[in-house]
Amino acid sequence: MEDVLLIGHILAAILCLGTVTVAMALFPKLAAQPGQAPAVRVLHRITRVYGVLALIVPGLGFGLAIRDDLMAEPWVGISMALTLVGAGLVWSVVTDQAQALVTSNPSRRLAITSGLFSLTWIVILVLMVVKPG
Repeated sequence: MEDVLLIGHILAAILCLGTVTVAMALFPKLAAQPGQAPAVRVLHRITRVYGVLALIVPGLGFGLAIRDDLMAEPWVGISMALTLVGAGLVWSVVTDQAQALVTSNPSRRLAITSGLFSLTWIVILVLMVVKPG
């Protein structure tokens, strides 16, 4: 059962978080270009849908941490906290993307938030591999 949880956790991270990360990174640049409204709408929808699907990742991770009795490990707690930060960033970006769609004015904040989102997942990946503490 542990292998199934771990495979699901990694697969969901690659497919869902990877997709959201790419869509969020592309959105500000495309939104700034005239005539890209259809592509921008698709990126917004991808971010929204895959952002929700990405909830599978922490769900399976939590299951693994409980099963392997890792809840007391500092890297697990930090990873969970960063996951909440990442979720907040996705929500913020989805809201900003919706506003940018309406006003045709992608903000610098949107690009910065997308970068922070990517950085969050890089730090979590390092924590999962290195397991400090």
